[in-house]
Amino acid sequence: MRDKVAAVLDKVRPALQADGGDVELVEATDDGVIKLKLTGACAGCPMSTMTLRSGIERVLRAEIPEIKEVVSV
Repeated sequence: MRDKVAAVLDKVRPALQADGGDVELVEATDDGVIKLKLTGACAGCPMSTMTLRSGIERVLRAEIPEIKEVVSV
């Protein structure tokens, strides 16, 4: 699961990096919970929750249907 998530994050990472941010995969559990940490400009951005939910989580769930939840740590 971790490798699949990392591959999908590599697809969305350029968009985050273009704005000075990034995303780090902290943990991918066997029960489908993905823990991510937004870094750089994304860490303090007021839109970071929307980036996580509407952007990153949407793409992850579309490509990996077994994901149950994406949380920010």
